[in-house]
Amino acid sequence: MTAHQPLPRPVAQPASQRWWVIRGELPRSAVWTLAAAGLLLPLLLWWAYSAAGLANPMFFPGPDAVLKRIGHWWGDEGLLGDIAISVWRVMAGFLASAVIALPLGLYIGTYRPVQAFLEPLTDFIRYMPAVAFIPLVMLWVGIDEGSKVLIIFIGTFFQMVLMVAEDVRRVPMAQIEAAQTMGASRAETIRLVVLPSARPALLDTLRITCGWAWTYLVVAELVAANSGLGYAILRAQRYMQTDKIFAGILLIGVIGLLTDQAFRWLGRVAFPWMKR
Repeated sequence: MTAHQPLPRPVAQPASQRWWVIRGELPRSAVWTLAAAGLLLPLLLWWAYSAAGLANPMFFPGPDAVLKRIGHWWGDEGLLGDIAISVWRVMAGFLASAVIALPLGLYIGTYRPVQAFLEPLTDFIRYMPAVAFIPLVMLWVGIDEGSKVLIIFIGTFFQMVLMVAEDVRRVPMAQIEAAQTMGASRAETIRLVVLPSARPALLDTLRITCGWAWTYLVVAELVAANSGLGYAILRAQRYMQTDKIFAGILLIGVIGLLTDQAFRWLGRVAFPWMKR
């Protein structure tokens, strides 16, 4: 190439190719459009299926029947109170898990003797189904609110411990060795190196395990509950109120989605340098 020849211009990729780049970026408008389509498409298919008369409304109600049930539930059956008590139970069990699991997972992921001592036991217990603990929880705690919170705690705690430990183990050893070379003590290394490096992953772990906590709501409200979304779903089953079952499931999904988005927003605010 001579000095008089211009440099070749980079060839712009077609939009379709830019969309399918591995771990590529999309415009915010495209993200919102795809998210809305992903949420609306199942609802449209559900509406079309029920409107075509392909399903028995007693067993598979349409979206209009579910919306009417939500309106009736809100106006006459105390939906707001059911939502509030369910949110309280889930958040209480989840926060109790986080308060204990975060420091415990930190020690398991940092110190090999703690890992060797506690990780096999945690692995063993986490495979036990939370619903199997209901008789014991009723004997130990009774049938008040504590038992429902404890069931959610059992369902989330052991998985959270192991995920926190794994997040801590992913901190690059080079960072730890650099801090030790500069004379940092063990406590300073954990406080100034390990925790700051692991914080984004720890927030993701909390976001995921909070979703698990919501999946244990119906199980927790098996224990002598007389309110809550899970209780309403179980009660509706006895009377074949499938529209209310659908309504309860959808409401739990909406609340869980909002909680998940709140965690994502917190991550963007707390760690703006992370790739969104």
